[in-house]
Amino acid sequence: MSHADPTILLSFDVEEFDAPIARGRSMSMAEQMEQGGRGQERTLSLLDGLRVPTTMFTTANFAEWHPGLLTRAAQSHEIASHARWHASFSVDDLATSRALLRAASAQEVLGFRRPRLQYTDPGAIAAAGYAYDSSVNPIWLPGRYSNRSLPRIPYRVGGILEVPISTTPGLRLPLFWLAWKNLPMPIVRDACERCLAADGVLNLFWHPWEFIDLRGAGLPLYMRRVDGERMCDRFAAFVDWLRSRGRFATFTEWMGRGI
Repeated sequence: MSHADPTILLSFDVEEFDAPIARGRSMSMAEQMEQGGRGQERTLSLLDGLRVPTTMFTTANFAEWHPGLLTRAAQSHEIASHARWHASFSVDDLATSRALLRAASAQEVLGFRRPRLQYTDPGAIAAAGYAYDSSVNPIWLPGRYSNRSLPRIPYRVGGILEVPISTTPGLRLPLFWLAWKNLPMPIVRDACERCLAADGVLNLFWHPWEFIDLRGAGLPLYMRRVDGERMCDRFAAFVDWLRSRGRFATFTEWMGRGI
């Protein structure tokens, strides 16, 4: 990868809005999809105005519920797999979700990200036809995973390219969605500059449901501290700040340049 021409990979996990269920809230699938769909509509409109390419890691379930939004996203963004469902996973979902998303988007669908950034055997991902995975957050997240021993920069394993979520050199300050919305923006910007300088690539992600009003959703403050219009404004300002610091690309565009 060229440090002289750094690349910025922005992505979204497009999914059922089931975060409240994990916190004791009862929601039907229709309710989850209504909220998720509103978030995706808002996100796509925002991205249309910003004119930046992104990669949309989408559950096949979401694509089936919202075929129009999937088609709209595919016109300007890369479609990748976020598994069949967000709440459950089996290895068979790798091939099933890819086939469904390929048919719905008319794209090749070469990328995978497991819900909640859980581990999946790289060989199984490759066998299902994927070229890359972006499910590794190389930090210690209490109660979820301990990945500090894993590489911080992209690496090849089991026939695929693993593209970890960005963390800073040294201390591995996280930059995934929760860190991005809870850390002061000067710290976030400094961390991004450090990643671009050291690695030549910056890999960040969010969820479309973050861009709608989350009051009353039953989520803890750290998940909804920045939401709705405030989230849209913060994201737009951040993207404008990034423009002079690298080139925006989808994952497959970046891989095609020879990293």
